[in-house]
Amino acid sequence: MRFGLITFLALLSVWIQPRQVWVDQLGRVALLSGILFLMLGLGADSMPMVVQSRTPPPSMMGLSAIPSSFAGYSYLLFKLGPLQLTRKGLSVASTSACLTFTIFQSASLCLSTTTPEQLAFGLEWFMKPLAYVGVPVAEVILTLLLSLRFINLVFDEVRIVALGIVSRRINWQQLATMETVEVFFTYIRRIFKNIFNHAEQITQAMNVRGFRGDSKLHKIYFSSTSSAAVANVISIMTLVGLISAAVLSEYMLS
Repeated sequence: MRFGLITFLALLSVWIQPRQVWVDQLGRVALLSGILFLMLGLGADSMPMVVQSRTPPPSMMGLSAIPSSFAGYSYLLFKLGPLQLTRKGLSVASTSACLTFTIFQSASLCLSTTTPEQLAFGLEWFMKPLAYVGVPVAEVILTLLLSLRFINLVFDEVRIVALGIVSRRINWQQLATMETVEVFFTYIRRIFKNIFNHAEQITQAMNVRGFRGDSKLHKIYFSSTSSAAVANVISIMTLVGLISAAVLSEYMLS
């Protein structure tokens, strides 16, 4: 079930996203998940437990060895020197790798196919009942909308600074260690300076539009509230089906 879910996410990414986006993205997420799988799979049971048996072995008491009750069952699946892959390690590694892939890829799909206004509008619709128990829904939605807007500005500043470094054709081999560190921190300071300037401009724009600190008194107008009903129904049914299949598989395997 876990591998079926990540296969579904990978196929959905290939279908929705452009090729130049999903090729690089899927490769990096798959590499990170693969490294995590190897580290956890080979390291979960590689260190032997220091356990001393409380009872003497059967040979010392004149008894025959206890026969194996499970013919063909092997807890150890693979062994390479001090590293070994066991059933416990395989379960832990597959669960962690699949969860990591699902979290990164689903978040990327959500951010690349949904506008910040639609995300804020959907989250506000789900969180409206929490406003009756004192949850600051309006403040959370405004913070989310500003954060999603600000993330793009941060990425743009990093990309612009990186292009500036490449265009200057700096010969890093001729620079000393301290000179390299100085150049690096110079561009880091420029990135943060530009980011703070953007934050100040956003603050001024909100003040001009009448925001005075109270999110409840500030009306947020979402520029995109239209959605396809058929697509929403299909998405909800797919989500319910995946959750049901995951719960059913865990119940059957437990």
